[in-house]
Amino acid sequence: MVTHAMASEPSDTSRVTGSSAQAAADTGSELVSRLGTSRSAGSWIASDGRPVVAVTDTAAAAEVKEAGARAKVVRHSMSDLKSATESLSSASRVAGTAWAVDYTRNEVVVQADSTVSGSDWSRMTKVADGIGDFVRMQRTQGTFTTRLNGAQPIFSTGGRCSAGFNVTNGQSEFILTAGHCGPAGSVWFADNQGSQQVGRTITTAFPGSDFSLVQYDKGRQTTAGANVVAIGGGNGVRITGAADPTVGQRVFRSGSTSGLHDGKVTALNATVNYPEGTVTGLVETTVCAEPGDSGGPLFSEGIALGVTSGGNGDCTTGGTTFFQPVTKALTALGVQLAGQPQASAGSPGQASPAPSVSASQGAAVAPGSAAPGAVEPVGTTGDAETLVSRLTNPRNIGPGMLVIAGSLIALVATRYIRTEQDRKAYRRQYAQSWG
Repeated sequence: MVTHAMASEPSDTSRVTGSSAQAAADTGSELVSRLGTSRSAGSWIASDGRPVVAVTDTAAAAEVKEAGARAKVVRHSMSDLKSATESLSSASRVAGTAWAVDYTRNEVVVQADSTVSGSDWSRMTKVADGIGDFVRMQRTQGTFTTRLNGAQPIFSTGGRCSAGFNVTNGQSEFILTAGHCGPAGSVWFADNQGSQQVGRTITTAFPGSDFSLVQYDKGRQTTAGANVVAIGGGNGVRITGAADPTVGQRVFRSGSTSGLHDGKVTALNATVNYPEGTVTGLVETTVCAEPGDSGGPLFSEGIALGVTSGGNGDCTTGGTTFFQPVTKALTALGVQLAGQPQASAGSPGQASPAPSVSASQGAAVAPGSAAPGAVEPVGTTGDAETLVSRLTNPRNIGPGMLVIAGSLIALVATRYIRTEQDRKAYRRQYAQSWG
């Protein structure tokens, strides 16, 4: 969901210069870090926009109030909550389950989808009971799946994905997307006929994490307008930095199947046991997603937050969607968002910082008033249109990077042989993790 071309540069007044949600998130994170895991239990943004910090004693509560945040005294510390999730992770893996810490209720919530059998549910319940009464078991509708479209397979991975963010290592430019979209060597196209090649996956991390890097053909150089997220209607949002989301924050997701949707962050560091394997460290949200939205961008106020991993439900009935945090992916891959000031030498993987927020901008604002960012027209001129315009149009039933194996065999027979070898190696590598 990224395009290079811009109709024009935005005016200074249209640029996102800061986010009150980010300011509140930073305040909460700093207090949690200062208090430590034994005296705190997470932070979130309240409905009035103020940061709230869970603490375990009155002295910590006083420290939080002095810093201008709201304190909530709770029974269980972050150390207790992390210990609970570690116990769940050490138990036998059950595909179709997920868990995360609910900071606002000071508990760990374990979800099981419709594929989890009664015996597995009973076994997980016994594990939860053994940990303590702050672990809550919850059945959920639908199934937890990565958001691929199996009806139109991407070559060698069996699905269709969405582009996430343009990133760069200072020399070449890439697309950051979901790792489950395909192994290294996967070829990506802008059309479902396989005639407009975009690039090739050079690095992937899945399961465990869920991100991958697609190198553009010809190693396209970074341009000033290289990071705009398309949101439909010929418009896009310029991405001005990257940050970690906060519980309670209003966020937006754009995908090639369902377009632009919003929701809020409900948990961080979530673990999901997909059929293909377990992924940890995810962001849990109420934003909906559908098959083909995988890899699409999560953002708020012009700040990149994550790429779509998977979830349950759809955009008609709603559901839960999980995202790979963008900052972790940038650091692991040694890249940064395109169109941003270059990182200093020796630190190519440093995440692009969120724009600074002045005191006036940092005043508490209700999360519900958050916006995607500064909206501006998306141009479609030159090479950018031939490569990515179809990727960024959610109304086109064939957007995304699609590959039809038969077409590719007809075009280049040797490519089929090479990709089949990659497929077999990929399956052998993760065979022990698949459910």
